Amino acid sequence: MANKVEVKELLEAGVHFGHMTRKWDPNMAPYIYMERNGIHIINLYKTAAKIEEANEALKKIAASGRKVLFVATKKQAKDIVAEKAAAANMPYITERWPGGMLTNFVTIRKAVKKMASIDKMKKDGTFMTLSKKERLQVDRLRAKLEKNLGSIADMTRLPAALFVVDIKAEHIAVKEAQKLNIPVFAMVDTNSDPRQVDFVIPANDDASKSIDKILSLVSGAIIEGLSDRKSDKEEQPAGEVAAAQTEATTSTEE
Repeated sequence: MANKVEVKELLEAGVHFGHMTRKWDPNMAPYIYMERNGIHIINLYKTAAKIEEANEALKKIAASGRKVLFVATKKQAKDIVAEKAAAANMPYITERWPGGMLTNFVTIRKAVKKMASIDKMKKDGTFMTLSKKERLQVDRLRAKLEKNLGSIADMTRLPAALFVVDIKAEHIAVKEAQKLNIPVFAMVDTNSDPRQVDFVIPANDDASKSIDKILSLVSGAIIEGLSDRKSDKEEQPAGEVAAAQTEATTSTEE
């Protein structure tokens, strides 16, 4: 069972602090509890319910063997997202979003394969046949590709979903997902339009403590889904052996 979301923990992490009231998006009204000192306060009971709803869906995606791509390029979210996504064995983008990452996925895959071909050159000795200048250029290219795309090297097909921190900052990623009907899960602050997102988690998307709390809960659900998948796979062969034994016994009796 996924971790029960405790409102008290969300409160301690400052998940409830929204933006200044003058910066609000009126579509966030259903998730706002009140205004305090010119700042909107998010209703954490609604946040908790939305996290549980999102986690249930993410758990199913992970259990089905598909990938969730995490996206967060803003400073206070990058390291947290990289750590949590990697722990859940999921791809992530924390550097600049490569335009066409989803809508032109074939080209992105070619760039990822280029990394693998450079690694192969280094293993089979071809790399050392290049001039010093060429080796330097290849090394620079490899480092650049690793920085921008290394975290999605294992993503061989389009993700089943996106998880975004700050849909305003990552609007290009959200647009690409919408174009391809890829569901978007996101932390949505009071200055953003929740209608762009399939699974809204109303939350403070600026404070690292808040981001860390939400990402811990979300990645925990994904890890649980992966664990369920592993158990199912292990049980399957055992079930098949039992079925085969039953069949053999039946035919012998006949």
